[in-house]
Amino acid sequence: MSSIRSMKGRDLLTLSNFTREEIKEILKLASEMKYLLKNGKYIIPYLNGKSVFLLFQKPSTRTRISFEVAIYQLGGFPIYANWNELQVIRGETLEDTVRAINAYCDAIVARVYKHSDLEIIANVSRVPVINALSDLAHPCQALADCLTIIEKKGKIEGINVVFIGDGNNNVCRSLSEAILKLGGNITIVSPKKYQMDSSYADFLRKNAYKDSSLILTDNPIEGVKNADVIYTDVWVSMGQESEYEERMKEFKKYQVNSELLKFAPDDVIIMHCLPAHRGLEITDEVIDGKNSVVWDQAENRLHVQKAILALLV
Repeated sequence: MSSIRSMKGRDLLTLSNFTREEIKEILKLASEMKYLLKNGKYIIPYLNGKSVFLLFQKPSTRTRISFEVAIYQLGGFPIYANWNELQVIRGETLEDTVRAINAYCDAIVARVYKHSDLEIIANVSRVPVINALSDLAHPCQALADCLTIIEKKGKIEGINVVFIGDGNNNVCRSLSEAILKLGGNITIVSPKKYQMDSSYADFLRKNAYKDSSLILTDNPIEGVKNADVIYTDVWVSMGQESEYEERMKEFKKYQVNSELLKFAPDDVIIMHCLPAHRGLEITDEVIDGKNSVVWDQAENRLHVQKAILALLV
């Protein structure tokens, strides 16, 4: 098994504060834990009776279930609470809520609308805080994506990943950071209005590994021509419902469908972080097709999150 080193006690809010070597360490341990689970070792007592608080402002399927199972399989105890069940809705400050949770639990996994809430939690908390999704970042998803790419393509360094959709959404931001730190290339295909913020793109390029490249374009056909991976996500993220009609108009030419795949290599893999809106950003024949790896991708959330918990908590 991988050794538990200097990550113990740290927060995971974004991947910015984690080095290339640390990200590789997380992925290595995740792969080892997946192997053990496949061979019948269901409980690995890294948490050994510790309690982990799951604080969720947003709805969740995969994130909640995978974290609860991960905590259990590490010998810990998950405590889930919806935001509306807590005293914060009756006027208690978020800071005081976090102080109380610290008295009982050994880590906090938080899924929030505003990244600023996550930063408040981390600033107050004495125990590690893990981002289970915010409006700015989704690091656990990005790490599971990287594990999936390594499994299917053998590596990330030199691999061409193409993200089609909202270039500023949380999944795209975290995926881009992870791919570039690990030596891959990423092309983000978005309508011009929804291309990645130039300052963040500059930040990613500055912190990329060696010759890794980040390309922004609004042309899906050109974008996928040399793709090893095509990745898409919903066009309207949680909290953006008021923009639904405008986004539908802007993104209708950015669907991942069988026609678009004619311009991509035959061995391209298709990824989606889920939930998918079938018939919008992706069609049935693609998500259910031979090139799709979305269910492997979903499964890998469990293994990556076990590694994160083991290393940080």
